[in-house]
Amino acid sequence: MRPAPASPQPAGSRHGRHRPARLTWAGTAGDNEGGGVDEPARGGGWAALAAWTGVELVRALPGGHRNEVMLAERAGRPLVVRRSTRPRAALEWELDLLEHVRDCGVAAPALVPTDDGRRHVDGLLVSEFVPGRYPADVADWRRVAEQLAVLHAATGGWPQRPGFAASGALLDGDRGGDVRLDAAPAPVARLVRSAWLPVQQGPRCVVHGDVGPTNVLVDGSRVTLLDWDEARVDVPWFDYAFLPDEVPTPWPGDRAQLRAAGLAWETATCWQAEPVYARRRLAELHRHRRRTGT
Repeated sequence: MRPAPASPQPAGSRHGRHRPARLTWAGTAGDNEGGGVDEPARGGGWAALAAWTGVELVRALPGGHRNEVMLAERAGRPLVVRRSTRPRAALEWELDLLEHVRDCGVAAPALVPTDDGRRHVDGLLVSEFVPGRYPADVADWRRVAEQLAVLHAATGGWPQRPGFAASGALLDGDRGGDVRLDAAPAPVARLVRSAWLPVQQGPRCVVHGDVGPTNVLVDGSRVTLLDWDEARVDVPWFDYAFLPDEVPTPWPGDRAQLRAAGLAWETATCWQAEPVYARRRLAELHRHRRRTGT
């Protein structure tokens, strides 16, 4: 695994999927398509930071492929500032979710409200700085799997994120969240859907959606999940798709099928947003299927 850097870690770095670990890291309520996409939450830019008296930006944090993330401080206390590009309803869903999962024992960054108590201003959010290091061994990843199980158990029946869709809905539908299967070539869309079919059994719950080495911080026995920007309702198995093979998961089927489903999801969700990365994942999916026969 990449050693913990000396500089502070963001409470929402992006992308977990772009920094593979050495420990055989393999990557990354209903099946409806959610509501329509409303007006974006963004609008005020960094000027909106004035709503948090005394918070000053320090420097950009690594990641931020879809959302800008900055290290900030207030009276010497480190904080993290993120500018979300999600529509307002999708962002509010995320913030409601984080409040709920923290109450249920899932470690996630806590928001710092504005001076007048708002959670965000036009998509700009401030959160607590989270200390820790990236997962380094099987024991760390076992704790990650345990946290994921708590998340999934705590969110059965949770409503779909507005504008998003579960993999099951996308077997027939074309769009949901960042997925745009209608923009992908027909053979790619067919391949992606065929990889999702074997993992459709099981409950529906919230999945984090981007479980990767740089989206997890370990501090003693505490495991914090960062960057919930891609969270949605789906089958829970997607969150385990890229965990090291040495780590047991509740997925009852073939791990090769699970990894294929994860590679297919990353291909689909990044096809337009991160096209170079998506095509690398597509090539990996082809190699994986040839090698494993999935």
